[in-house]
Amino acid sequence: MENKYRTHYCADLTESEVDKEVRIAGFVENIRDHGGVIFVDIRDNTGVIQVVSNDDSIFDGITRESSITLSGKIRKRKEEDYNERISTGTIELLVDSLEVLGKSSNVLPFEVMTSHEVGEDVRLKYRYLDLRNPKVKKNIMFRSEVIDFLRKTMKEENFLELQTPILTASSPEGARDFIVPSRKFKGKFYALPQAPQQFKQLLMCGGFDKYFQIAPCFRDEDARRDRLYGEFYQLDFEMSFVEEEDVLKIGEKVFYETFKKFGEGKKLSDRPFTRLTYKESMDRFGTDKPDLRNPLEIIDLTDVFEETSFRPFRGVTVKGIVVEDIASKSNSWFNELVDYAKTIGMPGIGYFKVMEDMSFAGPIDKFLSEDERDDLIDIGNLKPGSVIFFIADRKNAAKNAGLIRDELGRKLDLIDKNEFKFCIVKDFPMYEWSDEEDKYIFTHNPFSMPQGGMEALKTKKVEDILGYQFDFVCNGIEMASGAVRNHDLDIMRKVFEIAGYEESELERRFKALYEAFKYGAPPHAGMAPGIDRMLMLLLDEESIRETVAFPMSAAGSDAMMECPSEVSELQLREVHIKVRD
Repeated sequence: MENKYRTHYCADLTESEVDKEVRIAGFVENIRDHGGVIFVDIRDNTGVIQVVSNDDSIFDGITRESSITLSGKIRKRKEEDYNERISTGTIELLVDSLEVLGKSSNVLPFEVMTSHEVGEDVRLKYRYLDLRNPKVKKNIMFRSEVIDFLRKTMKEENFLELQTPILTASSPEGARDFIVPSRKFKGKFYALPQAPQQFKQLLMCGGFDKYFQIAPCFRDEDARRDRLYGEFYQLDFEMSFVEEEDVLKIGEKVFYETFKKFGEGKKLSDRPFTRLTYKESMDRFGTDKPDLRNPLEIIDLTDVFEETSFRPFRGVTVKGIVVEDIASKSNSWFNELVDYAKTIGMPGIGYFKVMEDMSFAGPIDKFLSEDERDDLIDIGNLKPGSVIFFIADRKNAAKNAGLIRDELGRKLDLIDKNEFKFCIVKDFPMYEWSDEEDKYIFTHNPFSMPQGGMEALKTKKVEDILGYQFDFVCNGIEMASGAVRNHDLDIMRKVFEIAGYEESELERRFKALYEAFKYGAPPHAGMAPGIDRMLMLLLDEESIRETVAFPMSAAGSDAMMECPSEVSELQLREVHIKVRD
């Protein structure tokens, strides 16, 4: 039976349909009166076509963004009326019947075709209108294509798609949970999963060799440019009887093949991706998420100033960044960098310029000894025209140097925006000291296998214990985290003991894994690429929210659905909750 609303989609109509009767359906994008002749643009999911009629009264009362169905005959436009901006620009529909299916208000909250020009709060409140904007719609359709490709890629590698629970137990690690009160069990709560971590490990214990899913994850952490509030999606996968390198190769394939297919010809890192240890990444780039498009590297100058007479550099960590051929920059250029340094908590930033005779020009120079000058020239490979910047701090020198490196990359236009440059950062420390908690805490994933196993846990300093943990990074953004999992119960006990957990607490909080590891758990490992972040880079969007059909605002609210919202007293009573002032 023929569809009563349409026989063709707009973009499917070509000159081959000239003189044929067709029916289309869509939204009224525009109404134009050209000297008594009315032209109407109809937009559907595929594109736009112009429609006209011998009887303009047929368009009486229609409003923009109304949904309508129209029938008539396709005819060729006059050559001088061709519109090269649309695929149907050489034809038009001569309408003989029209039916309004859903009438739109005369007053729109914004112009659909220019919705990007209004505030995000308004766009999200009327998101269903915003989604009619072809660019916005294209992003969401692109998302579907990429997810289809990811599924195909995983199935080619013999991964089995499985689903894990959405209602689960609260986790003590990572971000804040979203908790769900139980009606049937008074005073107890479910939680939405921050990730399917424990379930996918239990699947490996259950004998499933390779698992994946397009997994929703829920975390109550603040939004930012590359992080959605509340929920996000990842390509979660796990493998049994594998080592770290097996997982890294799958991860490289997923990222390489996806960015090759959808990256619109931009330069892409060859496989294998650059491998960096966590220590190397922090030393060279000041971050565990380095943007390798930036050629600048950080050098350590702490030893040079070990006995310096310049007090701000004595007894602290001193980092340096050398940039060639910028000594001629204006004072205002350098002042802008000094101002930026203040915004990240530095008192400013010291630097000097290298002159043609290899002397130094700058306020720090007078405090330097000849040996210090010689060491700086040697370590920094300084040349005439170079500038060396100094970042000194007792705790945050590496981090601040990384931020200064990023800012220099931006100011000097060193970043190739037509490149996807991947790296893998690995060998993360298992623990870090927390002054706030006055104990060692996990730096990454507590379920990871420590390098060296039980022997390392017993013999190494806590801060020297490394995990089989790794991140995939692209253009300075973390794209995936993964690890070789701990599958040994004795090692698991010791790992958590170092972080201050009694065995009884470990058994209570992670009871399922604790029990499962008693029954021959296989060695297993996995990772989870972030789908939303992949899309953000592929679409070259500044905000990750542009990749999602119905995102929360940056503040964590939804004006369209008016949530979060209050619930009735009855609903609260049913789940045994009382709201306190």
